[in-house]
Amino acid sequence: MLAIRMQRNGRAHLPMYRIVVQEAQRHPLSGRVVAEVGNYNPATKALTLDKEAVDKYLKNGAQPSSRVAFILKKNGVKLPAWYKEAPAKAVKAKHADKLRKNQPKEEPVEEAPAEAPAEEAPAAEAPVEAAPAEEAAPAEEPAADAPAEA
Repeated sequence: MLAIRMQRNGRAHLPMYRIVVQEAQRHPLSGRVVAEVGNYNPATKALTLDKEAVDKYLKNGAQPSSRVAFILKKNGVKLPAWYKEAPAKAVKAKHADKLRKNQPKEEPVEEAPAEAPAEEAPAAEAPVEAAPAEEAAPAEEPAADAPAEA
């Protein structure tokens, strides 16, 4: 079975793709290509396509990849009736319950009158007592009577 797929070329961070017809079992980079039917540069969105060759391979049963089918359809190539588009992937958040839009709405809290907290404020704060002065033992002074060592 043949597949119409994109084969990456180009350099690092600047990809270019060849649209090739290849055996479906082969890896896209294997180099064994039946035919090259176009080129695509995603940086400039430039596309060259041999529509007659693409039609020929599609009529003979070549299966386009989803990305190639999108490009072909966008450029006016009619896909066969047997081709079925891949279903669109459903985007699902990993932790939807943590999203801001899914959080319960908070109602504004009414402030209490200013007098009530004023009464409680002194009771809540305990006055800090000054630490007692240090009662240090008298430091030992060298005795004046003792003979000084020479």
